[in-house]
Amino acid sequence: MSGDHGPRIILPAALEILKKYPDIRLILVGHEDKLRAELPDTPFADRLVIHHAEQVVEMDDSVSVALRSKKQSSMRVAINLVKEGKAAACVSAGNTGALMAVSRFVLKTIRGIDRPAIIATVPTAISHTHVLDLGANVDCTAEHLLQFALMGSVLISETENKPNPTVALLNIGSEDIKGNSVVKQASALLEQESSLNYTGYIEGNQINHSDIDLVVCDGFVGNVALKTSEGVAKFIAKVLKKQFNRGIYSRLIGLLALPILKRLSREINPDEYNGASLVGLRGVVVKSHGGAGVKAFYHAIETAITEARQDLPARIEEKLPNP
Repeated sequence: MSGDHGPRIILPAALEILKKYPDIRLILVGHEDKLRAELPDTPFADRLVIHHAEQVVEMDDSVSVALRSKKQSSMRVAINLVKEGKAAACVSAGNTGALMAVSRFVLKTIRGIDRPAIIATVPTAISHTHVLDLGANVDCTAEHLLQFALMGSVLISETENKPNPTVALLNIGSEDIKGNSVVKQASALLEQESSLNYTGYIEGNQINHSDIDLVVCDGFVGNVALKTSEGVAKFIAKVLKKQFNRGIYSRLIGLLALPILKRLSREINPDEYNGASLVGLRGVVVKSHGGAGVKAFYHAIETAITEARQDLPARIEEKLPNP
């Protein structure tokens, strides 16, 4: 029921998932009448269940409204299903702050973790990297950044079969003297943690050009970095389109370059990387971009499937050092 497009996007994505994964069963949580009205005839009806929820958390609802006044919302009901073991994961395109708050309230954090964090995949010139936190925690201590690094490292190890992923700390420079006191303290903690393959600092302009597996930062910095990179990608696309439409010769060059431009578009298309994980919870919760299309929401569901199959929360708790 959430996101910019609601069932119009989410239902087709769900049907595509059922087509690809014959062992997956999906529970659609929302207003039953509205969902049935939008749901087309499908051969996968036996693996598609509608679970009625009377309320919806709106994109402009405050966290307090979501927690106290909307206990029958589709978001709350979906997360309750995870807590009760009736669902292996929750995927939502809804209000990020509300999703994090409700998930933390209902599911709680795993042992040794103070705060959950948001982690997402970001394309790079080589392949991709992961960045956390992306907005859940705007003020962090050095200990929080260490916990983020541990959780992110386990996630990559379990979901991508990388036993020793590289970890870097986002900073304003690569020299030891650079950065604020929290970043310097966090770097010292990361160096001391033997379970981490810590490589040192990384600057913002290196995120999309390095082979680092995990970039760690607080939620304020991470959210700004992510949205800046998304904005730059859209800017470049608009400039190229404008230049290729300046005249007949530019259009001809554009036609010749079209195959290359299509490959470039696929590589940096944020739809291919949609699905940010809320790590640190006692359950799998994946946040889709609110404006996601069918393909993007499909990828968010795939992310949840991968993490549920790996039982990621249990793996994180198992591999964390004893508090």
